[in-house]
Amino acid sequence: MIPHIKSLGLVEYQPAWDAMKKFTAERNGGTRDEIWLVQHPPVYTQGLAGRPEHLLHSTNIPVIKIDRGGQITYHGPGQIVAYMLLDMRRWKIGVRELVRLMESAVIDLLAEHGVTAHGSDSAPGVYVDGAKISALGLKIRNGCCYHGLSFNADMDLAPFVNINPCGYAGLRVTQACELGITVPISELQAELAQNLVHGLQRHLEYRQHQGSGA
Repeated sequence: MIPHIKSLGLVEYQPAWDAMKKFTAERNGGTRDEIWLVQHPPVYTQGLAGRPEHLLHSTNIPVIKIDRGGQITYHGPGQIVAYMLLDMRRWKIGVRELVRLMESAVIDLLAEHGVTAHGSDSAPGVYVDGAKISALGLKIRNGCCYHGLSFNADMDLAPFVNINPCGYAGLRVTQACELGITVPISELQAELAQNLVHGLQRHLEYRQHQGSGA
């Protein structure tokens, strides 16, 4: 069953997080998986491992402590956020595999527009010439996940200066528009969602093929 793709537009962070938790708590074995595509008003989110010293300067941008893994990051308009509301058992996928799948979806998206990107074994995310363009973080509960990834498309990057992005001092960030990608954000959202779905399908087919002993 292909995940249902929902484009929700600009959504405040707290209600989106609450909705993800509610969806995951109430789902059952027959609940269809979903991928939510959103943008958020300016907000810093601090993961479970987040240390307060990674917020370098106090600002009027709210800081919300949340339940995903990882450190602090920034969300704002012009950044695509894809929330992965999946039953991981259905897709026969583990956390590390899902992280790599999400990274590959972004890497493939950039490649489709002529930009070479890569992941990192030591720092999950996607990078172009050492600058981060996509951050990842998940929460797993009862075999199901929520949260997901963010992809910088065409946004104000200035708020990243106030933090050590994902806990790394001096880490540069970049975005699609600075790399010569000028297609509308709605098109990038659709391409990213398609890459995520295709990645899940390929992974499941591979695991089923393995299981058949072929």
